[in-house]
Amino acid sequence: MTVSEYNQSVKDFADRLYRFALKNLNDSDLAKDFVQDAYEKLWVRIDQVDNNKVKSYLFRTVVNAQIDRSRRTKLQQNHLASIDVNQTEEQTPFDVQEKIDEGVSRLTEIQRTVLTLRDYEGYSYQEIAEMSGLSEDQVKVYIFRARKFLKAFIGQVEVLI
Repeated sequence: MTVSEYNQSVKDFADRLYRFALKNLNDSDLAKDFVQDAYEKLWVRIDQVDNNKVKSYLFRTVVNAQIDRSRRTKLQQNHLASIDVNQTEEQTPFDVQEKIDEGVSRLTEIQRTVLTLRDYEGYSYQEIAEMSGLSEDQVKVYIFRARKFLKAFIGQVEVLI
């Protein structure tokens, strides 16, 4: 990969990477950091990464960073949950988008990732497989399971409205 190809990859993929990270993280600054880190890792490996696979490399780097962060967060939450066991949830009114976002946040990291790439970003199953390192069949299964969970979690739309 040349420097001009690297610069072109920034023009072509930085915005998509940011939107993808933002959708999964709900934190603008953290999403920017993940994208910047992905491009930094690409720069370090500029001679090793094939220009035809740069999109997959960048998305895989962001996905891995999200998974690592999710694992750290889960460990912290488990620790906090063991401290405060008397916490109760209060029922409050919500809108449909909040319910969907809550359901998406309850998906496993890999389900959330492939669902976001497919339904929010519009990538094909094959592109998602390349980006995630999964087979196309695995991608389809994860998306099916994620949608099935969301359908059960959200329930009937009439109940929400």
